[in-house]
Amino acid sequence: MDRAARGDAASSTLRHSVVRKPVMSLSRPLAAALLLTLPTVAIAQAPVAYPSKPIRFVVPFTPGGTADILARALAQKMTDGLGQQVVVDNRGGSGGVIGSEIAAKSPPDGYTLMMGITANIAINPSLYRKLPYQPERDFAAVTLVASAPYLLVVPPTLPARNVKDLLGLAKARPAQLAYASFGNGSANHLAGELFATMSNTKLVHVPYKNIGQGVSDVIAGQVQLLFLGIVSAKPHVDGGKLRALASTGLKRSPMTPNVPTVHESGVPNYEVTGWYGLFVPAGTPVDIVNRLHAEAVRAIRQPDVQERLTQQGAELVGNTPQQFAAYVKAETAKWAKVVKASGAVAD
Repeated sequence: MDRAARGDAASSTLRHSVVRKPVMSLSRPLAAALLLTLPTVAIAQAPVAYPSKPIRFVVPFTPGGTADILARALAQKMTDGLGQQVVVDNRGGSGGVIGSEIAAKSPPDGYTLMMGITANIAINPSLYRKLPYQPERDFAAVTLVASAPYLLVVPPTLPARNVKDLLGLAKARPAQLAYASFGNGSANHLAGELFATMSNTKLVHVPYKNIGQGVSDVIAGQVQLLFLGIVSAKPHVDGGKLRALASTGLKRSPMTPNVPTVHESGVPNYEVTGWYGLFVPAGTPVDIVNRLHAEAVRAIRQPDVQERLTQQGAELVGNTPQQFAAYVKAETAKWAKVVKASGAVAD
């Protein structure tokens, strides 16, 4: 090969090497950068679906009560709808304070539910000097599951066959008729306080530590009246040991359709119900709240759930989160006034 040809060949080789080298050096960091971005894109496009693990359902009361029975009925059906186990966790003690605090301090991620009732949500904020949770601040309402009235009962020996007769006796004998309760600040206590206030009568409060003893003393006529849960009261009424003068809802209970309400018997707008609702920690995402609401309402509407809850004297509701929040606010304000008037305090 002559000198000119060798020069052309060398020049060509040099050009090819110059072109190829930069391409190789640029492609490696570019490929690495692209690979680093791929997992991020994949994660953003495929978020973990809710729920992805079991859900804890805190019941701030001991097993066997109405709150526990309702929670277990809901948990079973919500497990089917959500595709994850909903596990009831009973954390009773201190009038619902212990379990409520546990639920309030749980992460607001949809994996903690709580069964709230009149006592731990609407009454405790006014009853306790120091409460480690504040319902309005710490919880978001999901739905009102059910409510159940009380029965105003008296011993058969009392000469009162209706609320009008009872009010006549109370006004003729001020501060001589006594009503039993299961402790200061209990629902029975405050129901009696509200009744006395709204009927402009003076009654004497007799608190009991033992529920059975309180009922026994009313049956024996040592105490003249008691506001007792409808499921607990009905066997005594049916057996003739107690006389039911009225129920405490605004409308008659299906369990006692022949018993009038206090409201229709001379104390207008008197209403006391034991209600049970579903709550989550405040800050739980709205879409999760809506999903839980839909599953809870679906569960409430199942015929077998309705039958079980009706046996507890409960009237099923299933309202919206907004409606339930407004109801809780009104109930809290109502009971704050009653607690203040009663002078009841819990430590």
